[in-house]
Amino acid sequence: MVRKDLLDCVPEIHPSAFVAHSADLIGAVSIGEEASVWYGSVLRADIEKIVIGPRSNIQDGSVVHLECEQGTYVGQYVTVGHKAILHACTIDDEVLVGMGSIVMDGARIGARSIIGAGALVTMGTEVPPGSLVLGSPAKIVKTLSEDEQKSLKKWADNYVNLSRRYREEGIK
Repeated sequence: MVRKDLLDCVPEIHPSAFVAHSADLIGAVSIGEEASVWYGSVLRADIEKIVIGPRSNIQDGSVVHLECEQGTYVGQYVTVGHKAILHACTIDDEVLVGMGSIVMDGARIGARSIIGAGALVTMGTEVPPGSLVLGSPAKIVKTLSEDEQKSLKKWADNYVNLSRRYREEGIK
């Protein structure tokens, strides 16, 4: 469901994006070209902006929110796994945020990184590009190889193709 917020901000959704019928987009949310927001996800931008970049996907049951002074920004070709929480953070391009992960206020995840399933990235954490981050609290455990980094885009591409099929079939 797409809704205005208290300040009369309405989500902006690119015509090529897919938003599942049970996803809630509230307020100043921007969904980029060929991005997708899946079933049961909530993106609530009632006090700042949420930007989901081109060809990124927010999978089922995820929550994206913010705080008074900082929005949440997701780059392009980002995969956010099922039931992840992004709160007032920045996710750079070609990142995989694993299922059930939490990325807290002021954290920044560098491009071509992996946040492992169930990780808790604490407030203000700066993850360098190309990192593998695991645990709670999350720790950088290694630098990803060039091949590992290049493979991250394919996960987002898979969701671009899947959402395209949903749109073509008229499935919401």
